[in-house]
Amino acid sequence: MSKVKKKKLRPRKKHVEEEEPPLIKIVRIAGWFFLIIVGVILGTWGLFDAALELIELKLDAISFSFIIFTGTSSALCFGLETKMKNNIFAIRQLFLDWILGEFIFCLFAIFTVAVYQF
Repeated sequence: MSKVKKKKLRPRKKHVEEEEPPLIKIVRIAGWFFLIIVGVILGTWGLFDAALELIELKLDAISFSFIIFTGTSSALCFGLETKMKNNIFAIRQLFLDWILGEFIFCLFAIFTVAVYQF
C-alpha cells in the first residue's frame, strides 16, 4: 500500500457564476412591486365597488392604462428574471434592454392615453 494520505475535500465556495447577481434581484423586486400595485388597485376596486357597493369607481382611460401598464411591466420583469437566470453571461445587456423597453412601453402608454382623451 502507498503511504500517501488522502486529504479530505472541503466544500468549495460558490463561484461568481453560481451566485445570484444583484441585477436579477433588482428585476425581481421591480416585478413584485408592479404586481403588488396591480393587486392593490384591483382589490380595492373589487372590494369597495363590486362587492360592497360603497363607492362607485369609474374605470376611465388613465386608470385602465395604468392597470394595463403595471400588469404588463410585472410580467416583463418576471420573464426577464427567468431569461437572466438562464443566460448569466448576458445579464448586463438584458438589463439595459429591459430599461429601454420599459421606457418605450411607458411612452407608448402615455401617448395612447393622450390620443384616447383627445
